[in-house]
Amino acid sequence: MRELNQILKDAEELLKSSEQQAGDGFHQAKEKLEASLKSAKQEIHKIEEVVVKKTKEAAQATDSYVHENPWKTAGIAAGVGLLIGLLIGRNK
Repeated sequence: MRELNQILKDAEELLKSSEQQAGDGFHQAKEKLEASLKSAKQEIHKIEEVVVKKTKEAAQATDSYVHENPWKTAGIAAGVGLLIGLLIGRNK
């Protein structure tokens, strides 16, 4: 996400630095690119909001499950830890 935001910033800077370019075709292309950049920024913002919302929902669901099933959760964690330990021990 950071890289995509950086690409958008770089494109905006390129547009600003190319203000001296002349020609009707260039100005139309520039306006089209500016509109595309604005749209891309809005989409990125929407995606970020959805990701944050879904992450919070998943964290709340996990928290609820752990509080409702503490022994089951402890058993699953112990089993996963044992499995990881066996796999690490096997590779040595």
